[in-house]
Amino acid sequence: MDLITKNNEIYISFLRKMEEMDKTVGEVLKNGQPAPGSERYLTDRELSRLLSISRRTLQEYRTTGKIPYFMIGGKVLYRESDMENLLRENYHSKQEDF
Repeated sequence: MDLITKNNEIYISFLRKMEEMDKTVGEVLKNGQPAPGSERYLTDRELSRLLSISRRTLQEYRTTGKIPYFMIGGKVLYRESDMENLLRENYHSKQEDF
C-alpha cells in the first residue's frame, strides 16, 4: 500500500472534487437552486403539485414501475430530468388522438 501525501495526485484530485461539492452546496444554500449543470431532485410533494396529481397516485406509479425514483433513507426523490423525459416521451398531440 502506498502512502498518500499532500502532493499525491489522488489527494489533489480528492481536494478538487471536495471544493466543487462545497461550491455547489454553497450555491444551493445561497440561491435555493442547484448550481448550473447540476441535477435537481423533486420530493413527492413537489412532483405531485407540479403534475396536479395526488401523492397516492405517485406511489401507485412507483409500485407499478411507471416512473423512476430514488429511495434514500425512507425518503423518495425523483430526478427532474427523468420526469421531463417521461412527459416528453408520453406526449400525444390532438392530431395523434384521431
